[in-house]
Amino acid sequence: MSRPNRLIVGISGASGFDYGVRILEMLRGEGVETHLVVSRAAMTAMTHESDMTLAGMKALADHAYDNRDIAAPIASGSFRTGGMIIAPCSAKSLAEVAMGTGGTLIARAADVVLKERRRLVVLFRETPLHLGHCHNMLRLTEMGGIVMPPVPAFYPRPKTLDEMVTHTAARVLDLFDLEIPMDGRWKGG
Repeated sequence: MSRPNRLIVGISGASGFDYGVRILEMLRGEGVETHLVVSRAAMTAMTHESDMTLAGMKALADHAYDNRDIAAPIASGSFRTGGMIIAPCSAKSLAEVAMGTGGTLIARAADVVLKERRRLVVLFRETPLHLGHCHNMLRLTEMGGIVMPPVPAFYPRPKTLDEMVTHTAARVLDLFDLEIPMDGRWKGG
């Protein structure tokens, strides 16, 4: 895979809003053009988890779209991207993507990424899991997506929640061949 110059970031309504924010911040530092879609449920989570505003979130991205705008450029396979990240990814968004319903822009953009054989990474944020969640994760994986629950790594000995979020976000970007400098990369031993 070559280094992407354009990525889609979807933020859906699961807890973990800061993952999407950190990924946008890191992509901005890498000079990657970002295309943001935020679900209505994500905006609700944002008010409970963050001091961020929707305007502040949009300011982190190069382009932002309404989740109802199925005619947005990112809904077409001819709009070339390096792929998409959904962070966090709610159970509802995971199901929509796994079933290929395309009823929201997040689901449609993810469907396009999969059909064009581009990279899709979802930070599924749900626990505990029932069998339907497991089936949807399996289906998405079989379709070529990567399910990456944001499970914190403790070997870097994070001292703050911010350090944990940053480490996970950097690991997501590793999957797009974007090596973000960070403390705590595993060195073995």
